[in-house]
Amino acid sequence: MLDLQEISDRLELERLVVDYAYAIDERAFERLDDIFTADAEIDYTAMGGIKGTYPQIRKWLPEALGVFPGYMHFNGNFRFDIDGDTARGRIACFNPMVLPKADGTAGAGETMLLGLWYEDRYRRTAQGWRIVSRSETYSYQFNMPEAFKQAMQKS
Repeated sequence: MLDLQEISDRLELERLVVDYAYAIDERAFERLDDIFTADAEIDYTAMGGIKGTYPQIRKWLPEALGVFPGYMHFNGNFRFDIDGDTARGRIACFNPMVLPKADGTAGAGETMLLGLWYEDRYRRTAQGWRIVSRSETYSYQFNMPEAFKQAMQKS
């Protein structure tokens, strides 16, 4: 049976992961400062992104995601293993991403569908739980343009 502290920790960790998704999807990248520790390590290479420290990723995200007219991160299957003030997590993410029009004109083109797992480590701080490490594990893709596939193969 879960005690009240574990219930609270699990709910706080779930909220942290959901807050991440909303910050990304609302393009409110400044809110990520309340999600990650300043020294966090992030690895987005499994889905064609980069690997780096939180400040490097924070700078890169608006540029990398700016090419997409729209996207959403649907998170679920939350699994958290809590050990005092540290924890590990594994979260499923379904990520449809609207592609720009192929002819370069403004507006939305087709949509690619990405499936991935977030593999996280967390630490309880004076400000609450924060992500100290996040990496993506590839699960599947559908309708991904060839240029994106090539970028993924290089990473």
